[in-house]
Amino acid sequence: MQWADYNVQILRGHDYKLDAEEEQTIVTLEHASGWTYGDLFAFTDLTYPDGGDSSYYFEISPRLSLGKITGADLSFGPIKDVLISTTLENGRGLKPRYLYGAAVDLDLPGFRFFSANAYVRDDVALDGQTWQVTLAWQRPFALGGVNFMVEGFSDFSGHEDTSHPNQLIVPRLLVDVGDLWDWKSDTIWAGVEYQYWHNKYGVNGVTESVPQMQVKWNL
Repeated sequence: MQWADYNVQILRGHDYKLDAEEEQTIVTLEHASGWTYGDLFAFTDLTYPDGGDSSYYFEISPRLSLGKITGADLSFGPIKDVLISTTLENGRGLKPRYLYGAAVDLDLPGFRFFSANAYVRDDVALDGQTWQVTLAWQRPFALGGVNFMVEGFSDFSGHEDTSHPNQLIVPRLLVDVGDLWDWKSDTIWAGVEYQYWHNKYGVNGVTESVPQMQVKWNL
């Protein structure tokens, strides 16, 4: 392992669609690391609905860097590296979903990272396969002497058996609270995460639009 980052997030929102309760608290445990031949991203969502039973959901996404494996410089233009990308998705009451494909990491001014992953998506609970494109990004910036962060991800998936095409877009705007408190910068962040999910869970006509208050602690 060459580097590793860990964080804990607490989110609070309401008006969630298709869930047991419309108001809930979510605790997210997140890990990212780089190693000799690639990188790894993983997270677990622990969901605590108001008045309902708790649940969990997780994703594990190992990737192999073709640049690291071959020792060749694969960068050209804004592309920094080319990778083989995989993901396992699962959770309480779900059957696993397997994703595999390719990715590029982009070198964009001001961004800590920006990745684009193109997958074949296979939900074993459904017949057939489909496609998915996942974007992830993070960019710090300062305004009036205050440190901010814009980050997030988006998933765009196609039709698979009874599941309709759906789009999940989740941007965040966070402020460096630790730095404001003259404690420690890039440690405690707070702000808003907005979740937009068209055809949530692949259910046609169900659109979720939820702002969530968020606190993020980098360990």
